[in-house]
Amino acid sequence: MPGVQVIVADDGSTDGTAAAAAAAGATVLSLSARGKGQALSAAEQAAPPGRLLLVDADLLGDPSELLRSDADLVVAAFARRSGGGFGVAKRAGRALVRARSGYEPREPLSGQRALSPAARAACFPLAPGFGCEVRMTIDAVRAGLSVEEPELELAHRTTGRDFAGFVHRGRQLLDALLASGPLRLNHRGARLPLVGWIVAFDGPAVAAVAAVGHADDLWSGPERGFRAHIRARRSTGVLKLVAIPAVALAVTRSLSGALLVGLSANALNQLDTRPGRALKGYLIARAALGGRPRRADLLAVLLLPYDLREMGMLGDAGSNALGAVLGFESVRRFTGPGRIVAIGALATLTVVGEHRSLGAMIERSRVLGPIDRLGRARP
Repeated sequence: MPGVQVIVADDGSTDGTAAAAAAAGATVLSLSARGKGQALSAAEQAAPPGRLLLVDADLLGDPSELLRSDADLVVAAFARRSGGGFGVAKRAGRALVRARSGYEPREPLSGQRALSPAARAACFPLAPGFGCEVRMTIDAVRAGLSVEEPELELAHRTTGRDFAGFVHRGRQLLDALLASGPLRLNHRGARLPLVGWIVAFDGPAVAAVAAVGHADDLWSGPERGFRAHIRARRSTGVLKLVAIPAVALAVTRSLSGALLVGLSANALNQLDTRPGRALKGYLIARAALGGRPRRADLLAVLLLPYDLREMGMLGDAGSNALGAVLGFESVRRFTGPGRIVAIGALATLTVVGEHRSLGAMIERSRVLGPIDRLGRARP
């Protein structure tokens, strides 16, 4: 089509697609395997204003018909179905869109989509991974925008009913589930699912702390730090300041135990400013504390790859809950002078964090800096 700019988001491919696209005159964005949603978000940022057409690289056929509709979000429904699995991921996608928006989509997973400027503003940045299409439809409908799903003669490479195909559809299903829940922007501006609530499965006391942290994730204001929250008086930070020690007091029946758990929860929360940092801090501290393995240990290991790859983020629910686990383990291990020393160290860390960036201090450290960067996706 004349006057159209073609942008190819090369998300770490190893074939000749990027070279062929560049030779054909397309603008190629070389990315570091962040996943479909973040690749499309990068391409959208590079695109000029106006209507936007999203097309999978393996598409066969002419998708330009999508641009002829006046609807805000136009999703291609394939006239013929070929290959694929048993439809579990697609049915789940339909159910998720219906549950979150009331709209019954025909093709919740189709990647061939045209968006108006209003739809671009409502939907981008997209959810990461293969959940981006499901969340895109949810966001468009909840923003009051019009959606159409015309049937087109299109085809693309399909996954079969083999191991690789089922793994791919399993990832689609998991990504769609995560994308349909609460999302927040990270330090790069990427829109990520909040996954830290899973730590609640460690036990009732940790679940209560996770619930308080989740309230902060959902309804927090602009306040940052103890002083700002106390000045605000009514904030989710004040709720955490009161509720987390109260939960710990009920469990430990000790004022020093309540202080230790509350300060531990806050300390790990202070570290959660870059991918993987809080989880690494948790795992190192748990190894130092010793004791029997907890469910939270396994959950932290499972969450670490998602956090490092920026496919999810702990949020306050996860960081406060994991910090509370460290606090409860510290109460179990330390008594008398040892507990006072631990409280003093954590209180000092909290005060330092009020005046200086702990993250910047870690990044400048010759010992902690390399550990902090280990496994993290490069910019």
